[in-house]
Amino acid sequence: MANKILTAPEGAPSDVEGIKERSDYLRGTLKESMLEPLSSGISDDDNRLMKHHGSYLQDDRDLRNERQKQKLEPAYQFMLRVRLPGGVATPNQWLVMDDLANKYGNGTLKLTTRMTFQMHGILKWNMKKTIQGIHESLLDTIAACGDVNRNVMCVANPYQSDIHQEVYEWSKKLSDDLLPRTRAYHEIWLDEERVAGTPDTEEVEPMYGPLYLPRKFKIGIAVPPSNDIDVYSQDLGYIAIVENDKLVGFNVTIGGGMGMSHGDKATYPQLAKVIGFCKPEQMYDVAEKIITIQRDYGNRSVRKNARFKYTVDRLGLENIVAELENRLGWSLEEAKPFHFDHNGDRYGWVKGVKGKWNFTLFVEGGRITDYDDYKLMTGIREIAKVHTGDFRLTANQNLIIGNVSSQKKKKITELIEQYGLTDGKHYSALRRSALACVALPTCGLAMAEAERYLPTLIDKIDQIVDQNGLNDKEITIRMTGCPNGCARHALGEIGFIGKAPGKYNMYLGAAHDGSRLSKMYRENIGEEEILKELGIILPRYAKEREENEHFGDFVIRAGIIKETTDGTNFHD
Repeated sequence: MANKILTAPEGAPSDVEGIKERSDYLRGTLKESMLEPLSSGISDDDNRLMKHHGSYLQDDRDLRNERQKQKLEPAYQFMLRVRLPGGVATPNQWLVMDDLANKYGNGTLKLTTRMTFQMHGILKWNMKKTIQGIHESLLDTIAACGDVNRNVMCVANPYQSDIHQEVYEWSKKLSDDLLPRTRAYHEIWLDEERVAGTPDTEEVEPMYGPLYLPRKFKIGIAVPPSNDIDVYSQDLGYIAIVENDKLVGFNVTIGGGMGMSHGDKATYPQLAKVIGFCKPEQMYDVAEKIITIQRDYGNRSVRKNARFKYTVDRLGLENIVAELENRLGWSLEEAKPFHFDHNGDRYGWVKGVKGKWNFTLFVEGGRITDYDDYKLMTGIREIAKVHTGDFRLTANQNLIIGNVSSQKKKKITELIEQYGLTDGKHYSALRRSALACVALPTCGLAMAEAERYLPTLIDKIDQIVDQNGLNDKEITIRMTGCPNGCARHALGEIGFIGKAPGKYNMYLGAAHDGSRLSKMYRENIGEEEILKELGIILPRYAKEREENEHFGDFVIRAGIIKETTDGTNFHD
């Protein structure tokens, strides 16, 4: 049997494993730490646990040096992330998030690449009020971060709205069913009394166990021909198979992940692989058993090798599948044919089903705020006050005003025009295809800028694009401030990973449909070198490309990037 040959790596558990083990199911001393008045921060141990409650302790790195000179503690603040399965929120929930961001956060909302809200700048003494406000809107932050299953993604694009609702319901069920069972979140943030005589370990966390997973775990559901959620980047992916306009099931993919560490060849981005097909009602069973395999055999000694992709590589795909089917008690069916043709959003008004309309709004960098000349946050707030449909946060950091009735379409169109809200048509297709992580000043891992810098870099790349008649060519461009991959840089036809302030590793050659990774092209270069390289490559693409050839495919065909034998286009 497969389980006779599967083993976990040897080695002493990492410090995080000890923290989880001592935490009393994610409680630790968080309740006491959040009441401590002498510091705006919390201990490192509690911060590790805080992630499972949907938050990270950060500090404003723009102020770090000056505060050190003044012998002050860092400008601590918390980032809070919402669990929002499938990226769908009601207008009332949008208004609540808007209100909380302005009352307790830094006055902005970040739409993340996992289709949810992220709020920055929350001070410690406002955290409980913020989480309670989110809870009152019927949302929560449970398991939005941490060593558990994260926010479950699903297709957002409005032209597929005929099956969106069905797929969304499956994503929501998966998210709810895979939640941790500990009541720590409710006790710490929602004032639930702890019941005497806590159940034993198996009853408290029947799936995760007392140590939860070795690292984070991500699930996404795609609906061909759109791969907007980048299904191959997920630990576990489901590809919807639609026959005769009916959802018949899902192809299953496992072992994807974007993170890596600079200079460490034992870490790498990886595409998930298709292992078979399951029916919709079998989705949870597959997810649960995959998670328990990672729980039992993942690397708990070295966290940078703890993601499921490394477990799959170490133990072998066939052995993982055999173990999965052994635990299921049944076998996956053979995978069914499917085809992806893009992973972007479709902007502007699109008519869906049942006479409903959807408007996809371009949101640069996913940042919802009011600028001096662009009242984006105010405009969406006013729309939310009259909207009776839903809002859909996309994996490309944009926003869909969804399920708009014909009666409401006129009013919403008037508000879109009044506030100058844009579908991005006046921008280049390159800009509309861009993703960036938060990076500086709040992310503690960032080595370089991303969200704040990418628009400026695109201004300059756009000059090359315009000169060569490429304004309407969708070229995915992605930038992260570190190698962790939050903006899925390895799936950008042009990708940048921060190496140091103002310096990036430049990658080229990913597939436009998200089915091939990029490869390093230049290391540790700044803006001048970036523009010089693109000033050579983009004109070649304009002149030499074949009909309907995407940029990522062109750089391989032209020999600018060499594709590897396994098609991943990453490892030398």
